[in-house]
Amino acid sequence: MESIFERHELKFMLNGEQYEAVKEAVDANMDKDPNGEYIVQNLYYDTDNWDVIRHSIERPVFKEKLRLRCYGVPENDSDLFLEIKKKHKGVVYKRRIQFPMETFSNTNVRDIVKDNPSQIGRELNFYLDSHPVRARVFVSYHRAAFVGADGLRVTFDTNSRFRKDALYLNDPELGEEIFPQDMVLMELKTSKSIPLWMVNVLSDKKICPTSFSKYGTGYKKYILGA
Repeated sequence: MESIFERHELKFMLNGEQYEAVKEAVDANMDKDPNGEYIVQNLYYDTDNWDVIRHSIERPVFKEKLRLRCYGVPENDSDLFLEIKKKHKGVVYKRRIQFPMETFSNTNVRDIVKDNPSQIGRELNFYLDSHPVRARVFVSYHRAAFVGADGLRVTFDTNSRFRKDALYLNDPELGEEIFPQDMVLMELKTSKSIPLWMVNVLSDKKICPTSFSKYGTGYKKYILGA
């Protein structure tokens, strides 16, 4: 199965008061995502010299990252997603393929991609052939997601963890804290404009968008020591 996403994404770091105000507005105007609340686990791929994330945190016009993602703690028949996420002039493009955990347990992503004849499989194979990357870091977080009839998707992320060792997918709570427990990372994802009710609550609570990357923040804190 293939998936393709194209949308604008805005990120906001919320304190407790701001989160309560936004969450009240979201509850009044949106529905819970069918999956509700869940854990997201990611393995990010990079070179030995960290070329991918070093380029990304320079905020270039175009950037891309490769990651392996799962939802919850996977069993052998659980789905994994290998995806390449590209960002160009503020628009995010995400393209991914899906396969069972059992397949990943018995081989590696390069072999999985080579056996995938789809267009996205060919794109992933080209990226892997062009970039000497391997799994370098693990990032996990708890997510609550909401969807609106206006095409808006809102997610709230907490308990975000980062580690550069133990690169497996069965212990999402292991790792260093990326941002403080009393903060919530909110993402707005839409292919349209932001609805007025959301604009009003952002303005009322003086909530401004921020440039934030979980991988980039973890890299700076725990690898660069910045």
